[in-house]
Amino acid sequence: MDKPGINTAIPKRRYRLGEFSLVVLGEIDSADGIDYGYILAAVREGEAEPGLYITAQSDPQQPTQNSLSMRVIMRDGSEVIGMSNRWGDLELFTSDALDIVIKILDLADEQPFRLL
Repeated sequence: MDKPGINTAIPKRRYRLGEFSLVVLGEIDSADGIDYGYILAAVREGEAEPGLYITAQSDPQQPTQNSLSMRVIMRDGSEVIGMSNRWGDLELFTSDALDIVIKILDLADEQPFRLL
């Protein structure tokens, strides 16, 4: 998995969604040279490492853009799913990232329960 290289980060939100624990990280210092705005990490109950990340990050191909790219990172690869300046806002990123996680993990019958 091409997971984010996180040195340090501050948890901004925590959620419970079915059998998954989700954390939204901000103020991220990365070891991989990527400028992350926010990262949502999803960990399945009983597993030690996240199996899914949603990131809002600067696009190294377009460093002058104000937009952030949203990337989905899973065990079998990663994909940029869009670009927007809205993902620089914690609430908007969290809302969009939760929607994506619910679709990817097929948890439409579950509601995220905010813990933090």
